[in-house]
Amino acid sequence: MSLRAGAVHHLAVCTPDLARAEGFYSGVLGLTVTKRHSAPDGSPRAIWLDLGADAFLALERVVGGPLRDEAAAGWHCVALRIQRSDRAAWRARLEAAGVPVERTSDYTLYLRDPDGALVALSHYPEPVEGPVEGLG
Repeated sequence: MSLRAGAVHHLAVCTPDLARAEGFYSGVLGLTVTKRHSAPDGSPRAIWLDLGADAFLALERVVGGPLRDEAAAGWHCVALRIQRSDRAAWRARLEAAGVPVERTSDYTLYLRDPDGALVALSHYPEPVEGPVEGLG
């Protein structure tokens, strides 16, 4: 018995506001909604977004509960693949949507979702050409 090498089934992000999270992950990042799930009372419970390669991102509604401490052990971020040639376009898209880029590296733009979770847009292993742009 073993895990499929390199295969991701799904990632899940908890949020108290599904509509706001959907606006970010689908509207700003462009992920396609594939399924919606309801709680027994009929209220929205989860939204699944296509990540490609048979994987999906599950936005899961939570009510109450503690916020994640950035220094706590556990998952650091979700990194989504972009093309190096699209880096400037992604930066412009984020700026137009009012989503600040928190920091950058030679390979990655780092930003936060509406609930503060770290999201990375990465083109590793291809470094940016020229100097890494500043945070503006």
